[in-house]
Amino acid sequence: MEPVTGSAPRVVKSEQEWRAQLSPQEYAVLREAGTERPFTGEYTDTKTEGVYECRACGAELFRSDTKFESHCGWPSFFDPADSDAVIIREDRSLGMVRREVLCANCHSHLGHVFEGEGYPTPTDQRYCINSISLRLKPAE
Repeated sequence: MEPVTGSAPRVVKSEQEWRAQLSPQEYAVLREAGTERPFTGEYTDTKTEGVYECRACGAELFRSDTKFESHCGWPSFFDPADSDAVIIREDRSLGMVRREVLCANCHSHLGHVFEGEGYPTPTDQRYCINSISLRLKPAE
């Protein structure tokens, strides 16, 4: 994964430590900017209320009240939990220009954010996030 410019992660581990903590599938997405197959993630269709945390470091990233059905195959949110919960950086992989979403706390890859797609959300944004990057902490 390319280094993120501008801010240092608050959680710093060696790649060996990340490999020991994460499953091979989690590592491939979170640390190598991979993507899980569409419509296969555990949170794609969930309606459970709660907070979505980074699976790598536990930082709060999104809340269920900003999750919406985009039918794209991955969980979609229209806003992060906090303005500094995520970092956005340009991604020029796969021959296109996209905006990659990273956890601000540990700089793990979460997915991408898209704008102007016409979804009826307050922000006109779709944070398209890999389920495997998240852990849902249900509301009590």
